[in-house]
Amino acid sequence: QVQLVESGGELVQVGGSLRLSCAASERISEHALAWWRQAPGKEREFVAVINWRGSIRDYTDSVKGRFTISRDNAKNTVFLQMNSLKPEDTAVYYCAARKFVVDQRKDEYEFWGQGTQVTVSS
Repeated sequence: QVQLVESGGELVQVGGSLRLSCAASERISEHALAWWRQAPGKEREFVAVINWRGSIRDYTDSVKGRFTISRDNAKNTVFLQMNSLKPEDTAVYYCAARKFVVDQRKDEYEFWGQGTQVTVSS
């Protein structure tokens, strides 16, 4: 059972940057890793995903060009670099893992973290 722990969320001003981290409790080099977010009163939505080698990355349209997902398999960690933050980026951010293949369907992910709050203030 892979355990995931997110960190790095905080209050930031519009236009600012944050780097989220998600550390896994065990080896995740065979897992696709993704970031999701959930704003108050809304469904959890896909943000970004990276495959096990880091050779495939995909993003939701609203964050393309601003967010970058990366991973360090030696440290069992996935990152989300968020730049040019907007108020609509405010949400709880979750990381998730699934074996092998990238996917944008929430139900395909086996393992989830508890989330980290990102608040973008105007």
